[in-house]
Amino acid sequence: MEHAPTAIPGLVEFRPTPIADERGFFCRTFDADVARTAGLDPDAFAQDSLSRSRLGVVRALHLRVGQGEGKLVRCSHGRVFDVVVDLRPDSSAYRTWLSFELDGDRQNSVFIPPGCAHGFQALTTVADTSYRIDRPHDPAEDLTIAWNDPELAIPWPLPVSTMSEKDAAASPLAGLTAELARVEARVG
Repeated sequence: MEHAPTAIPGLVEFRPTPIADERGFFCRTFDADVARTAGLDPDAFAQDSLSRSRLGVVRALHLRVGQGEGKLVRCSHGRVFDVVVDLRPDSSAYRTWLSFELDGDRQNSVFIPPGCAHGFQALTTVADTSYRIDRPHDPAEDLTIAWNDPELAIPWPLPVSTMSEKDAAASPLAGLTAELARVEARVG
């Protein structure tokens, strides 16, 4: 398994090497030693979650304010267009976004540091997305940013088929000044 830093400090992509044969494939999707080499504490993860999305579904840009949360995200089945937005005021990449295609055949994953918003769109009929999170979820810290925020101008690859009411009603960054001031996560 390889890992590579990105243009957003602390955001790391992990690339395993699936071994394929006539049965399918096998690969390691998490390796504590590789995580340590990438600067992550593998023992810090507290919860694993899974979402299933249908083609075109957008799960908007979600962020935890306060201390935030670090999460390791992987599409275990199907493919997703995955987006990360750095919202840490002290980051050199503040308000920068990057996208990745997370693919169930490649089993690549990204570690998203605290203070970064995350969202994705399902590119296949079914897409299962796995999350390994470093803090128990606290709904009082949830913040959702509009998927179609004009400042970010994210080019979602497909027409949006559906999304939750909460995601559809989310405000753009310009309307979230007070909420974004509650982001405490620091770079490094």
